Amino acid sequence: MLLAGGQIGYNWQKNGWVFGVELDASGAVSDGTNTCLAASGFVVSANCKAGPNVFATGTGRVGYAFGALGRTLAYLKGGVAWQNNRGDVVNNFEGGAPQEKTHFDYGRLGGVIGLGVEQALTSAWSVNVEYDYLHFGGPSVATPPTVQNPPFAILPANITSLSSSYHIGKIGLNYHFGADPWVVRWPDAPLYAKAPAGAAPIAYTAGWSFEGGSRLWLSRGRFQWDRSAVASGGLEDPSMLISRLTYHGLDGLSGELFGRLDSPWGVFLKGNIGLGRFDKGHMNDEDWGLPPNLSYVNTISGQANGRYTYYTADVGYNFLRAANYNVGGFIGWTYYEQSSDSRGCVQIAAPPPCLAPDDDQVVGSQNTQWNAARVGLSAETMLTERWRLNADVAYLPWTDFKGRDHHLLRPTTMFDEQRSNGGRGVQVEGVLSYFVTRNFSVGVGGRYWAMWTNSRSDSLCSSSGCVEPTMLAKYSMERWGTFFQASYKLD
Repeated sequence: MLLAGGQIGYNWQKNGWVFGVELDASGAVSDGTNTCLAASGFVVSANCKAGPNVFATGTGRVGYAFGALGRTLAYLKGGVAWQNNRGDVVNNFEGGAPQEKTHFDYGRLGGVIGLGVEQALTSAWSVNVEYDYLHFGGPSVATPPTVQNPPFAILPANITSLSSSYHIGKIGLNYHFGADPWVVRWPDAPLYAKAPAGAAPIAYTAGWSFEGGSRLWLSRGRFQWDRSAVASGGLEDPSMLISRLTYHGLDGLSGELFGRLDSPWGVFLKGNIGLGRFDKGHMNDEDWGLPPNLSYVNTISGQANGRYTYYTADVGYNFLRAANYNVGGFIGWTYYEQSSDSRGCVQIAAPPPCLAPDDDQVVGSQNTQWNAARVGLSAETMLTERWRLNADVAYLPWTDFKGRDHHLLRPTTMFDEQRSNGGRGVQVEGVLSYFVTRNFSVGVGGRYWAMWTNSRSDSLCSSSGCVEPTMLAKYSMERWGTFFQASYKLD
C-alpha cells in the first residue's frame, strides 16, 4: 500500500514540551486479496479483494524538544481515524458455472496511535518520520450452517465481524506559519537561543565523502500466487480463482553490504547487496472445484532450503543541504530473488488425505525473480552530536516478475512458467545510528518491501501433463524486519 497526502495542525510549546493537534488526509493505492467465507471444504468459498483508498485522522500529540536549539522533537500521538474501504467478494471456481460477485464500498470510523521524530531544518521548515497504527471495525457477515470434515462436525450458523488494521510508515515535509523561514528554532520557543535572523542555512561544505558497512537483517517473508480460473484474453473477472498458493512465515537471516558516496555538489550514489537463507515457514495450497466433487481443498506444507538475494542501486541529488541535515530525491533499480522447497502435505479442509503427517518428502518448489525501478526520497539528520536518523522511501512504478513453480506429487511432474505484465511496489526503511567515534557508527533500523503484479499476469503450465491454455494470475511478495548495522565514514 502506498499513501500520499497532507496535514494541517497547531502547536503550543512550554519550555521543552510541545503540545499539538493535527488533521490529515491521505489517498491510498492498495489491492489485497485473501480467501474468505471458507467455513468448510464442502462449500465453494470466495476470494475477497479489499483496498482502502482514503484515510483521514484527527489526533492530539505531545512531544519533547531536545538537542541544540531544540531542533529535534520526539512525540507520541493518538486520536480518531476514518477510512473508505472498497472491494469485491468473488465466488471462486465451481466447475464452470457463471460466477457472481458482491461489491462493497463503505466508510468506517476507528482509532490511531503513533510515534515519530520531527527535525527542524529552519524555524519554518521541518521534516518528520512517523509510525502509525490504525484499527477499524467493519460490517458483519452471516454464514449458514454447514458440515466440516476433517474433523467431522456440524457447524452452526454464525455471524462473522470484519475488521482491518494497518501499520503505516510516513515521511513528511512541514511548513510552520508565522516563523522566519531561515531561523533554526521552533516557533515561539523562548527557552532556546535564536539563530541570526534572516540567515540562510549553512551550506553543506564537506567535500567528497563515503560511508560503507555491513548489516544483519532479521526478516519475515511472504509470497502469494493467485491462479485465476479465467484463461488469458478472457473477459471474466480474473479474481475468480481455481487455486491459490500462499508462502508465509518465511523467517530469514541475511548478511548485507551497503555504501553511499556523496559529492561536494549534492549528487550521491548509494546501494546495497545481500544474501540470506530460511528454513522456516509454511505453504498453503488452496484449490476450488476439483473433480470429481471437491468444492474446496486446503493443504499445508513446510518450507526448507530457502534462499534469497537482493540489491538496490540509486543515484540522487540533495535539494536541501545544511551542516546537520540533507534531503534528496533519487532514482534507481532493485532486484529480489527467492526460492524454496515445500516438504510434506497435510490436508486440513477436505476428507481425502494428502500424505501422512510424518512424511516430509519434497512435494514442490518455487523460484521468484523481481526487477523494479525505484523513485524516492532520502533524508538524513543529526539529532544530537552523536545520534543520527536516516530514512528512505521508494515507490516502484513498474515491476517485472518471472517465476517457476514445480508440483512434484502428481503422477506427471508439472511446472508453471510465471510471468507478469507490469506491477508496482514500495520499499521503506529507517535507521537510528550512534557515532562511537567521529567516523565509526553502529545502528538499528527497520525495513519493509512489497511488490505485486497486475491481476492479468500469466501462468502457463509447461509439462506433458498439461492440456490447458495460459491462465491469468496475480503475484505478490513482502519482506519486512529489523536490521543491525556497523559502518565507517571517510571524508
